[in-house]
Amino acid sequence: MRVLVVGSGAREHALLLALSRDPGVTALMCAPGNAGIAKIAEQHPVDIASGEAVASLAKKLDADLVIIGPEVPLVLGVADAVRSAGISCFGPSAAAARIEGSKAFAKDVMAAAGVRTAHSEVIDNPAKLDEALDRFGPNWVVKDDGLAAGKGVVVTTDRDTARDHAAELLENGHPVLLESFLDGPEVSLFCVVDGETVVPLLPAQDHKRVGDGDTGPNTGGMGAYTPLPWLPDETVARIVDEVVMPVAAELVARGCAFTGLLYAGLAIGKDGPAVVEFNCRFGDPETQAVLALLKSPLGQLLNAAATGTLDQVAPLEWYDGSAVTVVVAAEYYPAPPRTGDVIIGSDGDGILHAGTKMVEGQVVSAGGRVLSIVGVGPDLTAARDDAYGKIATVKLPGSHYRKDIGLAAVEGRITVN
Repeated sequence: MRVLVVGSGAREHALLLALSRDPGVTALMCAPGNAGIAKIAEQHPVDIASGEAVASLAKKLDADLVIIGPEVPLVLGVADAVRSAGISCFGPSAAAARIEGSKAFAKDVMAAAGVRTAHSEVIDNPAKLDEALDRFGPNWVVKDDGLAAGKGVVVTTDRDTARDHAAELLENGHPVLLESFLDGPEVSLFCVVDGETVVPLLPAQDHKRVGDGDTGPNTGGMGAYTPLPWLPDETVARIVDEVVMPVAAELVARGCAFTGLLYAGLAIGKDGPAVVEFNCRFGDPETQAVLALLKSPLGQLLNAAATGTLDQVAPLEWYDGSAVTVVVAAEYYPAPPRTGDVIIGSDGDGILHAGTKMVEGQVVSAGGRVLSIVGVGPDLTAARDDAYGKIATVKLPGSHYRKDIGLAAVEGRITVN
């Protein structure tokens, strides 16, 4: 099977590494890729937002399966174009990708499916903002209703901060979603979905804020770990039964069946799981940790979903132990980052590239999140030690990373009511 992966981040690097372990995958290609991906896959330039360009490239490369990593091409309908060209594609249609592309659509789907989530209101008129803010709090959750690369959310106890963020979004022409605050630890559960067939992967926990102790602004994700020692197995089954399967069935009923990776972000409170958000693709940085423990062949799993045979796949097998991802970010990130610096120690097992490129034979930084460092071990403590040991070998001027990925779980500070 010849596989083309669309994207250029550490998520795509992780997908390609896992695909390289699948004996059924005979050729690996990536468009456009990055400096690290170049070592394991053919790379091809492409406008990932153009369905015509991606489909044309897939045909030229004689790809049997196209896997679309980022959310933007999915929301724009690139998967539709690939399938229209007669090529199997792992990724939802534009209609189904609205589960991430429009939070208002996602809320409507969840209401119809009877799925627990936060109370919300969409505000598109600045004149109505103050009155709406008065209906929320003391913790305000303010979101961009569209795509924001994980950085369009402000959670604050300061009303002025909430108002400023909402006003800025509205000024830029973006509708605002106000939500009630959901308590409890957060969980990311990835599910491979083919219509109403749902296959869950290992649950993970992302660390969104830039600083240790969950301080500072939200980012696209500074690290993750899996599995979650504090999360009972029955809770994962409950998420599948009460959240993912009803949403998948509702999308089928609406004529936009989901084919691809449905990502449920949840808060686990005293009343059980409640949805914070849905994404229509593999999450970053959770993917890097989750796929490090996958023993089953990834290419065959994703191809089964893409070809409508997911219900025939054998139960997934996983390696024992834990995996941790720590993101090494460029100076100033999540503000506009410093780029163009040479990276020392960018090769090696468990060092996945995100914002990198090759310049005159050297790997240099080319984005905000530059590398994802993946550690594995028999338990979470060992996996953390492995990850941070690898980070010590990497040198990037001005870079920063969180020192506490997975630490609260190791110290037993996360509990489910």
